[in-house]
Amino acid sequence: MKLAAVLVLCVTLFCQGNSNSLDSCRGRCGYGTDSGFSCQCNPSCERYGDCCSDYYAECKDSALSCKGRCNENYNSQNECHCNSKCPQYNNCCNDYTDLCDSSSGGGAGTITDAELKSVSEALYALDSNKASASQLSINPQTLVSDSQTSLEKDLSSMPLFSYVNENALFSKPTYAALLAVLDNYHRMTGTTENFSSRQLTEQETFVKETMSRTEVGRELFTFLYTKGVYASEEEFLQDLKTMWFGLYSRNNGKLDSSGFEHIFAGEIKGGKVSGFHNWIQFYLLEKRGELNYYSHSFNGPWTSYPDILGMQFMWEGYFKQVGSAVIGCSPEFDFAIYSLCYIARPGKQCRLSLAGKELIIQTYTWDNSSYGNGKKYIGSAFPATP
Repeated sequence: MKLAAVLVLCVTLFCQGNSNSLDSCRGRCGYGTDSGFSCQCNPSCERYGDCCSDYYAECKDSALSCKGRCNENYNSQNECHCNSKCPQYNNCCNDYTDLCDSSSGGGAGTITDAELKSVSEALYALDSNKASASQLSINPQTLVSDSQTSLEKDLSSMPLFSYVNENALFSKPTYAALLAVLDNYHRMTGTTENFSSRQLTEQETFVKETMSRTEVGRELFTFLYTKGVYASEEEFLQDLKTMWFGLYSRNNGKLDSSGFEHIFAGEIKGGKVSGFHNWIQFYLLEKRGELNYYSHSFNGPWTSYPDILGMQFMWEGYFKQVGSAVIGCSPEFDFAIYSLCYIARPGKQCRLSLAGKELIIQTYTWDNSSYGNGKKYIGSAFPATP
């Protein structure tokens, strides 16, 4: 080939490569306006009409993914982030754990979102003790917007629960075990919890009945065992008991709280209801006239039980702005999905699937004290509602 032809070819290739980079958003999504490029790749380009032709494919579709972005530098224009600090600021992309986080070990680092969806579908299918439409009927009544949840107004004239077949449901061993534990707590934080030997036995019975003697519990253990989280069923049961029932202090240094009390029984802290995410406790208190249902701000897409509600209510003078709960599930299902999510996604959102529809569980760790070899107690877990 003659030298002149080579030069022409090289110049042509250079121009093509340079033109492609100037006209593409590949590797440039979210960055500020740069006059050195012929088109832009940030949200402002939509307003000014100077986006690159591949802006939507490169930036919009992938803006919520960590694919190819792990350990990237922080950029305030990105909708979500993929660096090591995003869990601290709760602004990670949804697939950060699967694609980027390899540090958790034995939990979040080894359990993928796809596996969580798969095992939650299995737990859902195995929940034979859930309520049927003939055993449970609710009347959600008034639906309010997010801006109305703080009104503290009773917008529903009737109770939430129209009918519960207690004979059919509460006679089941796991329901009976839950009922025995629910009345063991002082709802006011700052009051030390002291348990009798009988009450401690009731805690053990609840864990064994729900996790060792039901298909739901056995499925959860099998999954966690195969993922290397637990080496034996004994270790599994003991860890759940400590994780859920171990006491810590939410107020005045008193051993006044636990994950179970906060999530299942509910507490009062700072002049308002704290926690309280169990439908059976809600029903019992409403039946006794101690709880007044006001409205709901979220009703899940499920047409049978279990379903999800985000509720506003007053508990003997204390208001709950949004108390979400899985309605109509068995105690073992409630306990299993919260345990699964806390173990797999501690302090994060946990994306499950029930009957093909997504359920997001938000978990929180209790960071002020620990048990075992630095393990953290459950701070909270509940269905996240929009």
